[in-house]
This record gives sequence, structure tokens and C-alpha cells, in this order.
Amino acid sequence: MRILISGAGIAGPTLAYWLARFGFTPTIVESAPALRSDGYIIDFWGTGFEIADRMGLLPAVRANGYMVREVRVVNDAGARIAGFSAAIFDKITRGRYVTISRGELAAELFKKLAGRVETIFGDAIARIDQSYRSVRVLFASGVSRDFDLVIGADGLHSCVRKLTFGPSSQFEKYLGYKAAAFEIQGYRPRDENVYVMHTEVGQQIVRYALRDDRTTFLFTFTDNDPSCPADLAAQKDVLRRRFARSGWESRRILDALDSVDRLYFDRVSQIRMEPRKGLWTRGRVTLVGDAASSVSVLAGQGSSLAMTAAYILAGELHRADGDHQKAFARYQSLFGPFVAKKQKAAVRFASVFGPKSPFALDLRNRIFNLLAVQPLADFIIGRDLAARVALPDYAESRRASALFRPERVG
Repeated sequence: MRILISGAGIAGPTLAYWLARFGFTPTIVESAPALRSDGYIIDFWGTGFEIADRMGLLPAVRANGYMVREVRVVNDAGARIAGFSAAIFDKITRGRYVTISRGELAAELFKKLAGRVETIFGDAIARIDQSYRSVRVLFASGVSRDFDLVIGADGLHSCVRKLTFGPSSQFEKYLGYKAAAFEIQGYRPRDENVYVMHTEVGQQIVRYALRDDRTTFLFTFTDNDPSCPADLAAQKDVLRRRFARSGWESRRILDALDSVDRLYFDRVSQIRMEPRKGLWTRGRVTLVGDAASSVSVLAGQGSSLAMTAAYILAGELHRADGDHQKAFARYQSLFGPFVAKKQKAAVRFASVFGPKSPFALDLRNRIFNLLAVQPLADFIIGRDLAARVALPDYAESRRASALFRPERVG
């Protein structure tokens, strides 16, 4: 089966890897001219971590990742006022937890395709026409091609979702926050392996020291207006105006923004469709990852969930021997209820990045201090960290073994 995947982020390459391994013929189309290397750092654990293990990715993930030692909240003078040891994450997940740049995780996933999967950069899907037997796709470049299935793995602002299901406004729930991230070289001070947070009511700046003398920054702030400027200069202006009067190192960080030519800037939203009613699927088209069920950039587990969804979708297509109706239904029933719970938890978690009142800010800091006690940490965050969906063990096809070297499963 010829399967077109829109998006070369996290979900797309994961899906392509498993589809090829199970004997299908995937093609990836990506609107960017090359693999995106920018973004932000993520905490990687759970079922995505297990899938990375099954793909033989863990050595690379650990080599490129970071072991955060401490989460530290500081005041305007830079003095510690709250925080906890990040060792609690390692204990709760039994060592299966790492912090990594989203761009580096995407790059490692893409390397696993190793030229075995056709990838089209600098193009996008412009039109989708379905028939009983196939899908005709018109690309923005003017080229038309036929595929058996089309899968949207193209994120929060999915073009496949828009073309197939209608405007995003039907499904997107704005959570009332904006997020921005960038990295620079040579910033001082550096606190190695410390996630440093300066939080004020309604807004926060985080910095984290990376390898090669780089530092990454994450801005989050409340905003009633969901619209986002597309122009880089306008995005920088929003951050300067919003954080101009903030304390700590804010002025120095905003000055560093002048030299930045790449900036992640987006609203914090969830995509809420009804998988039980089949709303991830229409005919020969379905959605995966953030395109179907974004939990939001602040949830801390979007990449892991995207990999989980991709693995299940590929596996169910394999198990159903290409019967897409059966496979899509099974994929939705397995993954839908799990991700719905994660979305509810993510809404609660978003307030950590921008408490909306002095009381909420004080309460958050008090909870952070309680996390220093392991039994309390297990009670407060253990359930969310440990929550997972059972991953089926999909048998490999004969053709798959010819495409990819057998790797350890489980």
C-alpha cells in the first residue's frame, strides 16, 4: 500500500519507520525546505520512550539528551525561592526519563529511515480527492499523485485536517497562553543541568544550559487573544512589550533576542476531536499526533504521545492486512480514551507555567517544595508520570525484515 504522510516532525517519521518495517510503502511530504532543527526542550518518558527503545534509538536519545539535576524557582535577584530535585522523575519512571531538544529527537527519528523512505521537502498537500479505491493528492508544486491512504501528521495547524475535516476552529481549544522559545550561544550565567524558572503572575521565563555553550529560553504568558503574529520582528516585539518590566535576567535575555533569526512562537492549544465517533478518520484519510489530539506544548509529553499514536496506527494497519477501515477504528479505540485523559491532565498542568493570581503562584511554589519528599512526589505527580497505554506487540511481516535489520522488541 502507498501511504502519504504529511509532516516530518515526530509523528511522521515514527509512522513511516513502522509502516516500512511492516511492509507498506510510505512517502513523507514536509512543507519546510529541510528537517526542522529549532524548537524547545522536552521531557521524554512513558510509552514514547518504550517505542524509542523498540526502534533502537535509546543510545542516541541518551547521548543527545540531558539529565536535569534540579528544578529551581528564583526571585528578581536570582535567589532560590522554591524547587526540587529532578531525581524524582528518574525514580518514578525507573530511569526511563530524559530531557532532550525536540529538534534532536526528530533528527534521530529521521535518521532511522536512512533513505529507505521517500521524503519530499519544500512541498505540501493542496487538495485531497478520495475515491472508493484510492486518494488523489494535488501538491502545492502542481504535481498530482495517487495513494491508497493519506495520514496527517502535520501538527496543531494541520493542513490535512483542514482539507478533510474543515476549519481548525471546530476542534482547537485555546488554553489562554502563548509560548515562545529560542537559543543563543555564549549566554552567562550558566547553571549546568538546572532548569531555572522566574515566574510572575501570568508569565514565566525559563533558561536551561545546553552543550556547546548554548542556552535555550522558554517564555510563557497568559493572553486572551489567540491570534499570533507570523512575522519574526512582530513576534519579538510581543515578547519585548510583555516582559519589559520583568525582573531577574529578563532585560539581558530580551537583549539577546536581537541576534536571533529563528524563534518558536505559537499559541498553547489542544485539538479535541471525538475518536469514538470516528472524527480522526474520513474515508481513506486519518490523523495522528498533534493533528488529531494535541495535548498542548506545555503538557510535556506531546512527542511521546505522537510516537505512541504512530506506532499503534502502523501496527493496526499491519494487523488488519491493510484494511484501513478496520485499522482506523481499532487505532481510535485503543488510543482515543488514553489521550483524552492526558488532555484533561494537561489543562491542569498549564497553570504551572503562568499562575494567574498571587495565590496560585504561591501555591505552585509550595507544591514544588513538597516534591522534595519522595512519598509526596509519588502522590502529587506519580500517577501522571506512570500513566501509560498497553502497547500491542505487532508481529513483523517477511517483507519488513528485508527492509530493516531486526531489532530488539520490548
